[in-house]
This record gives sequence, structure tokens and C-alpha cells, in this order.
Amino acid sequence: MRILITNDDGIHAPGLDACKEIARALGAEVWVVAPETDQSGVSHSLSLNDPLRLREVEERTYAVKGTPTDCVIMAARHIMPNKPDLVLSGVNRGRNAGEDVTYSGTVAGAMEGTVLGIPSFALSQGYSFATKGNPPWATAIQHAPDIIRRVLKEGMPRDVLVNVNFPDCPPDQVAGIAVATQGKRDQELLRIEARHDGRGNPYYWIAFARAMVEAAPGTDLHALAQNRISVTPLRLDMTDEPFMTQLAQMFD
Repeated sequence: MRILITNDDGIHAPGLDACKEIARALGAEVWVVAPETDQSGVSHSLSLNDPLRLREVEERTYAVKGTPTDCVIMAARHIMPNKPDLVLSGVNRGRNAGEDVTYSGTVAGAMEGTVLGIPSFALSQGYSFATKGNPPWATAIQHAPDIIRRVLKEGMPRDVLVNVNFPDCPPDQVAGIAVATQGKRDQELLRIEARHDGRGNPYYWIAFARAMVEAAPGTDLHALAQNRISVTPLRLDMTDEPFMTQLAQMFD
């Protein structure tokens, strides 16, 4: 199996090493094409106004000065002599559940693989304040290969990617696997934090206001709170069919 790895944390991220271990458990031919720098939060963006700079790090390992989407396109259309059989995006440092899916460059890397007709997985490792400096990568490394094998054996629809989140716990404390819907985090709100630099000029950070509210059962957020691995299929087609029917009746 020919496997392409990308991420949004950058070419030097420790999660990329974790993803290499996962890929090597699945296939012999592993390629890495990842952003030169951290691209967290860039979603499914393309670099249309800036050139893509390519740097060979080592054999079958490249850094691209661009987004995860750029990396997958560069790999499939330029770098790799043959199209990959599988795309793994991650392992992200931090979960990509709930609304994070819409912001995530990790999910976007898998999304672009899906656009290109390649079975694709987004892999993310949760962490807490206590484990922030050293997330439990072993959890993703140990559990991801079996999940990926089982999904591939079952077969994936043409325009669907699989978003997998691993809980913040050691591998032997994982309570199971939950096939879950994308959750909604009402308790986490974006806010703007205003500051001033050394010369008194204002600048701003996007920050998060958090509150402890239990996630809805059946969601990825609820699964992670229970130390379960969440597996969520995501479609490229984002059409809301019930409301489309309602609008069609209204405009008929």
C-alpha cells in the first residue's frame, strides 16, 4: 500500500512521527508531504496568491511552504510518481471534534485526499492541561492501524472521509470505539482578547472562553469525555437536504 501523510502542525511536529508509525504498520511505501510551518486553523484553504516552495527533507519526505491542502495536491500531482492508495492527515496535537472540524487543517488534508478520490483519514490526539506538553501519542499509535484496516476492509463511499479522535488517556485505558456524530460545543465561545505592544499600539488575539457543560450523547465530544475513540464519517456534500426540499417548495 502506498500511503501519503500530511498534517497541519508542520513538518517538525511530533504527531507526524506518530503518524509515520501508524502508516508503517499499514504499508511499506510511506511518503510525507507536510507544511513547512504550523498551519493550524487554515481549514481547506489553497495558496492562490503565493508560490509554493518545496524542500526535500529526506527520501520520500518533503516540506511545502503552504497549507495542508496544498501539500496533498503537490504530493498527488507533482511529487509522487504514482497516486497514493491512502491519505493519513495527522496525528494532530489536540482533538478535532465538534466545530473544530470546520476550522481544522488536519481534516482539510483528509478532505483534499477525498476530493482526489483517495480513501482518507484525519487523525487527532486529545490532550488536557496536564498532558499538553506531552500528549499520549501512544494511544493513537496503538489503536489507529486496526481502525483504519477495518474501515478500509468494509469499504468507503467515494466522497466520504473518516475523522478519528483519540482520547486523552494511555492506550490501555481506552474504553472502546464510538461511531459518533459531529458534536456542538455551546460551552466554548470565540472571543477577542485586546492587548498592547511595547509602543502602546493595540493588537488582538482570538481566544476561547470555556465552561464545563456535558456534551450530548452520541457525539464525538461525548465519546472523548468517556475515554472512547470517536469515529465520524464526514461527507464532502454539505447540502442540507430537508431544508433544500423546504426551499424548493417555497420557490416553486
